[in-house]
Amino acid sequence: MSKHIQAVRGMNDILPDVTPRWRFLEDTVRKLFDAYGYQEIRMPIVEATELFKRSIGEVTDIVEKEMYTFADRNGDMLTLRPEGTAGCVRAGIQNGLLYNQTQRLWYSGPMFRHERPQKGRYRQFHQIGVETFGLTGPDIDAELILMTARLWKQLGLADAVQLQLNSLGSSEARAAYRAILVDYLRVHHAQLDEDSQRRLESNPLRVLDSKNPAMQELIAAAPKLSDHLDEESRQHFTELCALLDAAGVAYTINPCLVRGLDYYSKTVFEWVTDKLGAQGTVCAGGRFDGLVEQLGGKPTAAMGFAMGIERLVALLEEQTMPLRDYQPHAYFVLLGEQAQREGLLLAERLRDAVPGLRIESHCGGGSFKSQFKKADRSGAALALILGEAECEQHTLGIKPLRAEGEQLQLAQHAAAAWLRDYLEQNQYEQEQSSGSV
Repeated sequence: MSKHIQAVRGMNDILPDVTPRWRFLEDTVRKLFDAYGYQEIRMPIVEATELFKRSIGEVTDIVEKEMYTFADRNGDMLTLRPEGTAGCVRAGIQNGLLYNQTQRLWYSGPMFRHERPQKGRYRQFHQIGVETFGLTGPDIDAELILMTARLWKQLGLADAVQLQLNSLGSSEARAAYRAILVDYLRVHHAQLDEDSQRRLESNPLRVLDSKNPAMQELIAAAPKLSDHLDEESRQHFTELCALLDAAGVAYTINPCLVRGLDYYSKTVFEWVTDKLGAQGTVCAGGRFDGLVEQLGGKPTAAMGFAMGIERLVALLEEQTMPLRDYQPHAYFVLLGEQAQREGLLLAERLRDAVPGLRIESHCGGGSFKSQFKKADRSGAALALILGEAECEQHTLGIKPLRAEGEQLQLAQHAAAAWLRDYLEQNQYEQEQSSGSV
């Protein structure tokens, strides 16, 4: 017997018992972005390796250790995208979307990094990203944060996440601070762990982001980037905080928040949770005003974020919010050969007559009892029953599966109107029970 082929380690199947939460998240995001005037863009999952070396930085962990890079048959070096911003900028430059224009774009899809798999961190993972271009002020920074805050409310996650903010300043101010930080860390070189010693020369700001408990006192005593900001970045950050205060969005200023990619400047932020263990960041982003020019375009202000779908789905699993929108409204129980033939056509007529009606029709025969078990497992609220008697009398049985109530017997020509009224009432009750969501 041949050996079963397994999925690649860290690249997971997303099974039908989980996909309703994915769909709920994705549908909620899509409607929210539409409401704010953001447009969807879709980029390839494979890009030229040079794109990520130039954008992310050659001395970052992603480029040095984590990218899936290979030579194609032409000898070109290609990489499965480890993040979405670089590809979005490349697409904007290549297709003339950025110069002297403003853009509000969003995308979603798989990303790839060769990391040690653990809960909330996979080798193929999925992100939803937003990138804005041509907008320089703190108002767009605030809009992105307010939009994510609204999303948490709509998902029922507002109490599960907290906002952290920081400013990285201009590239010039950050370079000056980098020298000061390196001097401080070199004095305490013996107290640095192996990873931080390596980062000391390549990316010293990332030392501040270390989660090693033994280094927290050293990090807390380090010179603060906020004390070395340029005046423009300081004013930008002050105005952003004022906008968030006015909107009632709570936040914590975290001076050690630096983000892991080289292209960030000025505002950076993260939404974090304490409910997912070590992988506590569910959404993160900031300004990357220099990246468009770095990749060959004209100087263009930019701001964006990305959120991890797997981590948000893990948070949704903790919620009790029902996901009825992805279950059938009705399961068609078909008893006998004539019912199986006529029921297939009747189901089609009902779908035509009642847009949005979800019917799962039983196939393959079986007893009344076995079909009702399958109807119950489907999650449907109603069973539609068609047997020999109903076929002869041109009627249809309707039995509630999730609520009290007697089975109805309706003329088939009246069933569509009944089901249409049922859907409208059911939708109204869901909207009332969901409140602000």
